[in-house]
Amino acid sequence: MPSRTGCWDDADVGMMLEGKVVVVSGVGPSLGRSIALRSAAAGADVVLAARTASYLKTVALEIETMGRKAVAVSVDITDIASSEAFAAAAVDAFGHVDVLVNNAFAIPSMKDLAHTDESTIRRGLELSLFGTLRLSQLLTPALAETGGSIVMINSAVLRHSQPKYGSYKIAKASLLAMSQTLASELGPQGIRVNTVAPGYIWGSTLQGYFAHMAEKYGTTTEQIYEQTASTIDLRRLPEPDEIADAVVFLASPLARAITGQCLDVNCGEYHH
Repeated sequence: MPSRTGCWDDADVGMMLEGKVVVVSGVGPSLGRSIALRSAAAGADVVLAARTASYLKTVALEIETMGRKAVAVSVDITDIASSEAFAAAAVDAFGHVDVLVNNAFAIPSMKDLAHTDESTIRRGLELSLFGTLRLSQLLTPALAETGGSIVMINSAVLRHSQPKYGSYKIAKASLLAMSQTLASELGPQGIRVNTVAPGYIWGSTLQGYFAHMAEKYGTTTEQIYEQTASTIDLRRLPEPDEIADAVVFLASPLARAITGQCLDVNCGEYHH
């Protein structure tokens, strides 16, 4: 399968975040990990957040081997008390916060709206919208002190209305609307708010799904990859580090005049 055509496995992000503290929510084995590691590669110390504390410690050790500092804090951003405790711990860890990356994610229901229970939509909103807003509100005072930024991780579901993605699109469209409003509200405090919308991400989750589909239909993972990539401009799927590098850019001083924007990172799957 093609991998990083025209790219570098260790793309140089310089020291774009040198001296910064980056908070990353929803740190898992794919995109969340990449955002944390690419932020560290750019010079940042990192506060790692997710429900599963054991995995956070693994990523923290990876960051420390890079010569940066990392603090792992378990948090449920749908819970007010847990979020408040996490926000306080994030600030206390290094004394300041410069970047918040809201990456919390839940697998969508994959049912058409006609057969989707309202509770499913509410759960999606509780995480993607209300949980993300809560964390952003709690860290706003710290970000205002540093003239920091917020980067929201959204999805290419914004660009289509394919069946079975309805509840997911409702949550992500709401997140985008909130992000744009926050950009206008927090701009006077010097806080920038931007969004990254990935398409397919060739990480462990998608690789597992393609393997499942290959077994189901009696084909190979490579053939499913090629078929999926055949309609994408670059004829390949973006990898987690490539999404993460876009996050690092928007968090860095190179994007100091950019706020309220949504950057699609999808190898040309959709144009926006």
